[in-house]
Amino acid sequence: MTQMIRGLAVMVPALLMALPLQAEEPAAGRYRMERGERGLIRLDTATGEVSLCRENGETVTCRMAADERAAFERELDDLTRRVEALEKAERQAPPPRPSANLPTDAEIDRSIGIMERWMRSFFDMVQSFENRSGENRSGENRSGAPSGSGEESGSLPDKT
Repeated sequence: MTQMIRGLAVMVPALLMALPLQAEEPAAGRYRMERGERGLIRLDTATGEVSLCRENGETVTCRMAADERAAFERELDDLTRRVEALEKAERQAPPPRPSANLPTDAEIDRSIGIMERWMRSFFDMVQSFENRSGENRSGENRSGAPSGSGEESGSLPDKT
């Protein structure tokens, strides 16, 4: 009976320690734990990766195995070289023009001149149309003066 109690006393803490390991697994049955010479060995059955785990009190800490660590270091070195090459290329590139997509002052002045000429031409056409339609109706312009008297309504001042 005392041996049974001792057996339970040993098994209960062992089971309680195993519960956190099962709770942390992302997928049931994905990892397989084996006891090795230097601690626990965890095998990822989905990818084949092997990790070395150590028990520290109630926690288990896993680290990458040597071959995984070497692959990790190679990839880290490759990424470091790529970042350095990009930074060097950026330093050697000419600085971007701050207003690369903005028009120059001369281009803006030219555009405004074009718009002014267009607006004057448009208003001249409107005025001419109003004058012709007024003359056709009564032979007088809108002000009531006879056509051709030089007095025109709706004329726009020239702002040149």
